[in-house]
Amino acid sequence: MKIKQISVFLENKSGRLAAVTRLLAGRGINIRALSIADTSDFGILRLIVNDPDEAYRALKEAGFTVSLTEVLGVEMPDRPGGLSHILSLLEEADINIEYLYAFIGRGENGAMVIFRVEELDKAIAVLQQKGITVLEGEKIYQL
Repeated sequence: MKIKQISVFLENKSGRLAAVTRLLAGRGINIRALSIADTSDFGILRLIVNDPDEAYRALKEAGFTVSLTEVLGVEMPDRPGGLSHILSLLEEADINIEYLYAFIGRGENGAMVIFRVEELDKAIAVLQQKGITVLEGEKIYQL
């Protein structure tokens, strides 16, 4: 139920993001979702890819500052209130969300959200008990 996310520290200068994507493409690694948080000096690129272990190795070998983090993926209806419902369940369970990012997938529950939470196992259990589809890493990697 946990998904491996790659986080890459990037200097905020021209060509750094292109270098990461070029490296991953050269290794046959496909990006499934991404998010960038930046300041004037640096950014954190967060990626869900089809082969997180290989992506980690490739980026590390190329000299990037990179880490692997476990996150939670949730599938939900792509309609008004879909995200609000999930957030309410986590709030009721007193689970803090560090960050999230969303993307559109395939199927009837076409929206997917990646969450970084403080209590990952608790969040998975709470959401599953409430009937929320918590995604396996392999499902996300294969999209």
